Amino acid sequence: QVQVVESGGGLVQAGDSLRLSCVASGRTGSGYHIGWFRQPPGKEREFVATINWSGDSTIYANSVKGRFTISRDNAKNTAYLQMDSLKSGDTAVYYCAASGTMRPLEAARVGLMDYWGKGTLVTVSS
Repeated sequence: QVQVVESGGGLVQAGDSLRLSCVASGRTGSGYHIGWFRQPPGKEREFVATINWSGDSTIYANSVKGRFTISRDNAKNTAYLQMDSLKSGDTAVYYCAASGTMRPLEAARVGLMDYWGKGTLVTVSS
């Protein structure tokens, strides 16, 4: 079992930046991919970005490509989502999730992750 806890959400203005953190604990020794997802108000959860265990492979949703950056520090068991040039359309609850490395990284695009956090709210005012 791996537990993940997100933090860093808040209220910002359009154009601002925000960095979310995701701390993993539990059985992290065997490695895990990390994915970020979001659920805008009244909509379904959607894929945002994912990063592999070694941190040398990432995938982004088209809607955030060039504005968001996913990274990780395995020494700290922490992953990050740096969000720049935020728009009102980025308002959502953001979730971090982990999956075993046996899953292909692409599986995150369709939400195939093993462990989910409870989410952190990001509100972007226009």
